[in-house]
Amino acid sequence: MAVNLAEEIMLLSLDDESGSAKQRQAAAWAVAGGILLELVLAGRVSVTGKFLALTDTTPTGDELLDGRTALIESWMRGRAKRRVTEWLTRDQSKAVAATLQSLCARGVVVEEKHKALGVFPVRRYPEADGAVERELRERLRSVVMDGAEPDARTAGLVALIHSAKLHRLAFPDGDRKQVTARMAEVAAGQWAGESVRAAIRDMQAAMAAVTVITLAGAS
Repeated sequence: MAVNLAEEIMLLSLDDESGSAKQRQAAAWAVAGGILLELVLAGRVSVTGKFLALTDTTPTGDELLDGRTALIESWMRGRAKRRVTEWLTRDQSKAVAATLQSLCARGVVVEEKHKALGVFPVRRYPEADGAVERELRERLRSVVMDGAEPDARTAGLVALIHSAKLHRLAFPDGDRKQVTARMAEVAAGQWAGESVRAAIRDMQAAMAAVTVITLAGAS
């Protein structure tokens, strides 16, 4: 089953049995970034410097991506470009909910509703089809631990994980220094055209900026 980058990051963040999310805040930024990167790879948006532009509204056939394209078009309000950080800040929490809904629709996870302390509603998303995450982790291990050459999407996924510092989610038992060093190498590698690599660099900078703003606001 083909899943997109945002769904892959979401799967890595969910506990397989309980369905609760780990490293919620960092994962949320990475999920929103994953959707943007998919749209860049699909030629629907461009990310240059601090700005994003909508370049094509033709449907991709992926409901999650097409829904985000429509939202970006509305958000742009006819402007040629707007700041990437503004979109990530606006979309990160909503992107998580939309991505979870997409995974449920695909039958990869199921939604379970509980009440904490018998009062507060809680939603969890335990795994329904473990094959998707197994394939994902095997692909990541092949590139990061075994040194295989990544394709553009896998390298983009590694770059997003590295940027959001989600190394432990991807490799909970891996040597942290080794994993971090290899992910940095992949993120900086010659795995795609310059325009896509430049977009990744600019998105990494944007994600770092919104993370700093969020932490400053919480302190």
